[in-house]
Amino acid sequence: MIDGVGRSYEELGVGDVYRSRFGRTVLDADNVWFTLLTMNTNPIHFDAAYAGSTEWKRPLVDSTFTLALVTGLSVADVSEQAVNLGWREVRLPAPVFAGDTIRAETEILEKRESQSRPGRGIVTMRTRGLNQRDEVVIEFERTIMVPLDTD
Repeated sequence: MIDGVGRSYEELGVGDVYRSRFGRTVLDADNVWFTLLTMNTNPIHFDAAYAGSTEWKRPLVDSTFTLALVTGLSVADVSEQAVNLGWREVRLPAPVFAGDTIRAETEILEKRESQSRPGRGIVTMRTRGLNQRDEVVIEFERTIMVPLDTD
């Protein structure tokens, strides 16, 4: 294991909030490629004429791209040493469009030592993705398994 990368179980405190150091501007290409790679055939993501006839008047960014992006933005803060155990309660309160810059904010909700994996801890967190106007565009809980300090 590479020392000094990511936070260990002990370093993640209940109530701590971590804000991603960087944001990421979503490109048209991100949305189209991700939509095609995942075989999502909903034209609202890649057909500008169709999307123009909807209430948003332009293509929406694929929500699973938003989930992946915001999860990725949180990795340096909370899960570089972790194994992801799952997401729950995923909500999308506002749309994401190409040109939006997204950042992540993660709060540690609870933690416990693993009962089945010695030397590991289970951490549950709430992560929110915010756009450049500080609007929440995605919110979810995520559970990870991280190493305990062994020093």
